[in-house]
Amino acid sequence: MEAHTPVIGGGRSALERSPLARLPDRILKWGLIGVAGGVLVLIGYFFIRLIGESTLAFSRFGVFGFTFKTAWLPSKLIFHAGAMLFGTVVTSAIALIIGVPIAVATALYLTELCPRRARYPLTILVDLLAAVPSVVYGLWGVFVLIPKLKPVEQWFANTFHFIPWVAGNVAGPSVFIAGLILAIMILPIVSAISREVIATVPPEHKEAALALGATRWEMIRMSILPYARPGITGGAMLGLGRALGETIAVVLVIGEAPYIPHSIFSQGYSLAAVIANEFGEGSNVAIYRSALLACGLVLFVLTLFVNGFARAYVLRGERKMFGGGGSSSGDDGGTELEVATAMGT
Repeated sequence: MEAHTPVIGGGRSALERSPLARLPDRILKWGLIGVAGGVLVLIGYFFIRLIGESTLAFSRFGVFGFTFKTAWLPSKLIFHAGAMLFGTVVTSAIALIIGVPIAVATALYLTELCPRRARYPLTILVDLLAAVPSVVYGLWGVFVLIPKLKPVEQWFANTFHFIPWVAGNVAGPSVFIAGLILAIMILPIVSAISREVIATVPPEHKEAALALGATRWEMIRMSILPYARPGITGGAMLGLGRALGETIAVVLVIGEAPYIPHSIFSQGYSLAAVIANEFGEGSNVAIYRSALLACGLVLFVLTLFVNGFARAYVLRGERKMFGGGGSSSGDDGGTELEVATAMGT
């Protein structure tokens, strides 16, 4: 059987086009390769430049000493980023704990439970949260959240004082308020990714669960969430990367305390916040400037690690789900058997 060459307009095969006619394809191909390569080169340049600028701080305090010790005393030219690293990680963890469940619940409602007429307007409203400038979130936290939530925080601290890292007097700006602001800021990102992942769940999985007598919640729990878990986790990690690097909103609501706070309701500091607050006065002192840029390098590495871990986890989940013998992409009979097993029928 003879193979047929694809024919384009004018009766000519695709292989008979002149080199000039194929020039736009080549330009597009090499242009996209150049743009992608330029991004990688830019990231590499930032990394190398930060290492060069941070050498003075690392040579004086040591890489691990600078990163994990907690003394930050500009008046004595002593700089360690441990307290700021702690504040960055804790505020981002609070953002994940609060924001991810709400984002996933929002995505489930919009894809599975929301009336069709209201689905599009509500989706737009959720996505618009990403369009609000971070300084607006910060000012909202200063003038609304901090004064309104302070009595509630003090009541919680007094009532649950036996819980570690909760008891104590409540400050105005605090680590908790910063985490709450970050939770609102990552919500549209995590919700949008979760929404797209949930929409890819095969209808056969949901129909099989409902046909076996599962309720709507049981169908979501046994068919949708296991299938979408890798994508949802990847979206949460991308939201974590967004929270780690947030600056202006955190600067306004976390306070300026360069030490590890004794309570979640105490003031703290983050890597991005210390750079934004102190770079103006520290740029004229060599070791001070080097320490601030070293904070940027630590934040850069932490963000790359989080995003790399998220990507690896998503790829691992895809291989496990769609690889040979995977049950999630099997036929209807396999799906019904899995659901029946999960329901105990």
